[in-house]
Amino acid sequence: MNKKLVLAFSGGLDTSFCVKYLKEEKGFDVYTAIANTGGFSQEELKNIEEKAYRLGAVKHATLDVTEEYYNKCIRYMIFGNILRNNTYPISVSSERVFQAIATINYAKEIGARYIAHGSTGAGNDQVRFDLTFQVLAPEIEIVTPIRDLLLSRQEEIDFLKKHGMEDDYIKMQYSINQGLWGTSVGGKETLTSSKGLPDESYPSQLETNEEKMIELGFEKGELKTIDGKSFENGPKIIRALNEITSKFAIGRDIHVGDTIIGIKGRVGFEAAAPMLTIKAHHLLEKHTLTKWQIYWKEQLSNWYGMFLHEALYHEPVMRNMEIFLESTQENVTGKVFVKLKPYSFELQGIESEHDLMNSGFAHYGETATAWTGDDVKGFTKILSNSLKIYNSVNKKI
Repeated sequence: MNKKLVLAFSGGLDTSFCVKYLKEEKGFDVYTAIANTGGFSQEELKNIEEKAYRLGAVKHATLDVTEEYYNKCIRYMIFGNILRNNTYPISVSSERVFQAIATINYAKEIGARYIAHGSTGAGNDQVRFDLTFQVLAPEIEIVTPIRDLLLSRQEEIDFLKKHGMEDDYIKMQYSINQGLWGTSVGGKETLTSSKGLPDESYPSQLETNEEKMIELGFEKGELKTIDGKSFENGPKIIRALNEITSKFAIGRDIHVGDTIIGIKGRVGFEAAAPMLTIKAHHLLEKHTLTKWQIYWKEQLSNWYGMFLHEALYHEPVMRNMEIFLESTQENVTGKVFVKLKPYSFELQGIESEHDLMNSGFAHYGETATAWTGDDVKGFTKILSNSLKIYNSVNKKI
């Protein structure tokens, strides 16, 4: 009987439990696979592989989907200035689908009959993995030990200790999910409504108390340069920006939002490069796009972010929205000047040949050269007609 099972493995507590449990208690031949979306170094990936074999995996695979994740997702999140509930740059939410795609493709490649993930029954990730697996390979059975057994993190730790697996379980009390577009942090504090995460739970710590000016260069909406230096591709420039900004402990926050399953959720995150990129890009757009481009982008971007968050990446309308978002970036080219400070940053201004403030028509609040005072009087009189008619008919005046 084919007992070959592929587990989406991160090396964290939940998936570590899954390897040992599925092998020892259920008799599966467990193949582990980590789909790297850019959050792991080579050393970390090596350690994760070694851990998988210590736990009893038959074989471990590292699947690098960083470039695909950037090109098919992150670019559009930048174009849309997407922040969930005006706070969260959809870090883990967006990468889960690409991890699920890579994992299910690997499962089909090796002929696995089963596929598993370590999501709980009270969060979003269970839906993201299940939905993607069902769409791409409905013939492969999904196995979910953590969700089905209703286990607490302490029960998982006790099980692993019982089976001789020693680890830094104090550190593993926090659920850390790293990716190119940010890191999420969950712990006992985020299960409450009142407590913040301790500084030490975040992956980066404050290393400087000085201020620093940097220049970000965008070409058609994409970040291309830092202080005039070009980078080979999107992932590399994001990593470089994160290396600069993380020293200031920038991009920390706690996101509160509505989960796919209908409950409220709370999670901490650190996303220095994403937050800086989105805010700088948004400022550049304010200078280079028209009022109605900005308005309709905001409407569509909100939907795009919601669909990403809720794992509806394979809905065809997503490709339609991506075409719209990319088409708005034709003139979003220029430099943005940013001041970095401990725990925060300030956008100073922009330079762009497409800056609509440089039209020569007028200087806001100062002088107008393309119209006269009489022109404005006539314009305002006509503009007021519909308001005067309504208030007159309804006796509001």
